[in-house]
Parts: sequence; structure tokens; C-alpha cells
Amino acid sequence: MRLARRRKRKSRRRQEGRKILEHVPQYNLESGEDKPVTAARKYIQSLGIVPPALLLVKRNEHTTDRYFWAEKGLFGAQYVEENHFLFPSLRVVDSPIEKSAVAVSSR
Repeated sequence: MRLARRRKRKSRRRQEGRKILEHVPQYNLESGEDKPVTAARKYIQSLGIVPPALLLVKRNEHTTDRYFWAEKGLFGAQYVEENHFLFPSLRVVDSPIEKSAVAVSSR
């Protein structure tokens, strides 16, 4: 007999952060011999990537690590999703035009 799997609760704050990160430029790379963070740092350095940017580093065929390149440095994408309000560069992406349109339509 198999028990029903409980659905994982998705935090609203993280979902909001994920939507904001969808509008940030993305770069895909493979880590190769380096650790994923090192590969991401070298890639940023070699291309001169300007923040904000999302880096998807393929570790192996099953695992991809996600990093966010901000003015303050390199962060894990999950941390950024949960704490997107701490990153000034994401406030520009989360445009005020969308917010005002939502505010008008909800009246």
C-alpha cells in the first residue's frame, strides 16, 4: 500500500521572486572541471557580464545550479527568490507600470 504524497507548499514570496527573475538575462554554461561557483565566476569575468544576470551552471546531466549575479556579488538563485526585495537591481526589473495597472483593475 502506498501513501499519498503531500504537496509541497510553495511560498508566495518565493514565487514572486521567481517571476521577477524570469525578466533577468540568463546565461547557460557547463562547469567542466571547476566547481559550479568557480565556473560561474570565471564566466562572468571572461564575458564582463553586468548585473543583474541569472547563470545556469550545468554540473552534470542531472544537476543544474542557479546563481544570481548582483552588484553585491554572486548569490544562490533560491536565496534571491526568497529575498528579492533586498536587491536594488531587481526593483528596476519589477516595473511600476505593471503595479499601477493591477491597482487600477482591482478597484
